[in-house]
Amino acid sequence: MQKLSLRIDIVSDVVCPWCVIGYYRLQKALNDFTDTVEPTINWLPFELNPDMPTEGQNLREHIAEKYGTTPEESIAARKQLTALGADVGFTFDYFDDMRMVNTFHAHQLLHWAANEGKQNALSLQLFEAFFSQRKDVSSFDVLIAAADKVGLNTYAARDVLAKQTYADEVRQLERAIVDKGVHGVPLFIFNGEHVISGAQEIAAIKGVLQQFLQ
Repeated sequence: MQKLSLRIDIVSDVVCPWCVIGYYRLQKALNDFTDTVEPTINWLPFELNPDMPTEGQNLREHIAEKYGTTPEESIAARKQLTALGADVGFTFDYFDDMRMVNTFHAHQLLHWAANEGKQNALSLQLFEAFFSQRKDVSSFDVLIAAADKVGLNTYAARDVLAKQTYADEVRQLERAIVDKGVHGVPLFIFNGEHVISGAQEIAAIKGVLQQFLQ
């Protein structure tokens, strides 16, 4: 039986916890379709905080300013995300001095990694670096180390970042996504026609996959 080729575009930011949860829920859903679906995953850039300065901002302070979240609500949210991450096998290691950072360089590296066949691996590595390893994913050294871990050429990675090779292309992609009315992530686009917004439950994702097989 020939498998169905399914392109799955994921609009995401590497500092978005719901993007992590949504991705791993997608993978759990896909596990039930290994005999019928051949997925190709493509990550599209979205910056939650495009104006974030180089030095970043304390995460709890940032969330309070952006959403009006109280310290108690922040603690509850972190506990919830940590539990949801554990449910899908991902470790969220939140800490008091955690900082929100600018992710434009990370998106440039991910864009380049797609050409090298390593985009998915690098995206997951950057999620882990930020959420599990307490690393600054705006740092060139951190980004290059992540590239190295997934088998990308570190000299080429440094060159991409130093020369801003894909800066214009990434900006154009980001603008195109926002122009389509996307203002939050994650967003999952199946074969360019069916869209799921947010980190949906596994059952809901399975329902979408099933539709393509009917």
